[in-house]
Amino acid sequence: MRALLYDTEARVVPGVEVHIPYRPKVGRDGTYEVDAGKLFGLVTSLLDSLLHEAGPRRRRRLLAVGVSTFWHGLLACSDRGRPVTPVYLWADTRSWRQAERLRRELDADRLHQRTGCLLHPTYWPAKLAWLKEVRPELWSRPVRWLSFWDLVHWRLFGEPRTSVSMASGTGLLKLVDGSWDAPLLKHLEVDTKSLPELGVAGDRLGHQWAVRWPDLKGVPILCALGDGALANLGSGCVDRRQRALTVGTSGALRVLAKGLPQRIPDGLWCYRLDAARSVTGGALSNGGNLYAWLAANLNLEIGTLEGKLRRMRPGAHGLTFLPLLAGERSPGFASHATGAIAGLTQATTANDIVRAGLEAVAIEFHRVDQRLDQVLPGVRRLVANGAGLLASPAWMQIMADAIGKPVAESKAREASSRGAAVMALEHVGVINGDQLPTEVGRTYRARAATRPVYALQTRKQEALYDALVRRHLLADL
Repeated sequence: MRALLYDTEARVVPGVEVHIPYRPKVGRDGTYEVDAGKLFGLVTSLLDSLLHEAGPRRRRRLLAVGVSTFWHGLLACSDRGRPVTPVYLWADTRSWRQAERLRRELDADRLHQRTGCLLHPTYWPAKLAWLKEVRPELWSRPVRWLSFWDLVHWRLFGEPRTSVSMASGTGLLKLVDGSWDAPLLKHLEVDTKSLPELGVAGDRLGHQWAVRWPDLKGVPILCALGDGALANLGSGCVDRRQRALTVGTSGALRVLAKGLPQRIPDGLWCYRLDAARSVTGGALSNGGNLYAWLAANLNLEIGTLEGKLRRMRPGAHGLTFLPLLAGERSPGFASHATGAIAGLTQATTANDIVRAGLEAVAIEFHRVDQRLDQVLPGVRRLVANGAGLLASPAWMQIMADAIGKPVAESKAREASSRGAAVMALEHVGVINGDQLPTEVGRTYRARAATRPVYALQTRKQEALYDALVRRHLLADL
């Protein structure tokens, strides 16, 4: 969790930055959750620290507060705003059976086109169906279903509000008109009144908070927006000619554009940044977490690994790798997917396995990129951000070769945070985010000689996926 101060040109103010780590609760049964009360305490501590770091002169000149947060998290609160569940995060997979049941009960394709989301444990419909089974008492008393920052807004301003951006990541909102999807809610037995109202910002802090933060009295604090869309905005990828390639713990490839695509390709999603702009793309559950897992479990030294990876020829390891250790989102959205490695021999080395894993992640991004080409063609380059990816020239070159397009390093150090600052400055009329320049460093270009190698690797990876994941799903059904 981070907080930074930006100037009126959306540039980071040096020396005014606060970072507070937190760790979700993770379980072998698919648990991935965090305590809402503790998380709220971190938010208030973060604001305390940032305002202190800013100093009196800068505090008096604050114009607005923008917020970037994680999409898809769900919690239930009492009608008085007390959390009665943890925050179930996007990676919580305990609702996978309910997701598959909903696919049989509903017209999944039409729902995908209406809401931009798929029936998968990532999103609220599956989580709500699961909670109805394991926590049925939540349906017998008044509750409010919220994203985490909706709860923060409630506590700061006295009412739960959400942005169209966060609402579009629930899987319950119709993208075209920004209203909750009534037939879906009826099927889930969820009342529209239990959901937050859509809003843009709050500017009248409750008394407790106005006393604690007097410099924020009258300063608009925007309803939180989804971190992925903000990463596009913050890195200057504001039209269909550039795609933002983000590799953090997980990964995503996204296009930000005015309006909505005519059709959302199978395996991709579409969310809103705001009422005028949408972001279309795919997310991988495996990115930097896979690299970290490989390095840790193969007992490799990252400092010396980079040079070795750069000297290896693409595909020379002879392995086929399914990089689905944290499950799968795009493009297959298989709720039960797991990772696998085929082709191991006595000659296989730890470096071979790492190189194969990084290539496999790049191939998954290539599969997403191909689907984006179907509806949003004309891309000129991909702009990469994420500390793990940018720190590895070898992986950057693998991305360019496997995807077949130029991949440039973004100079936006905190793209999502900067995007939140841009939205705050737009709100007060200081800046136009659509006119932000894209600041990039080195560009990695696809090498023609690697195309047949990665074409073969892609076919082998898809064949292994069919054998281990798709056929297994059909057998279960």
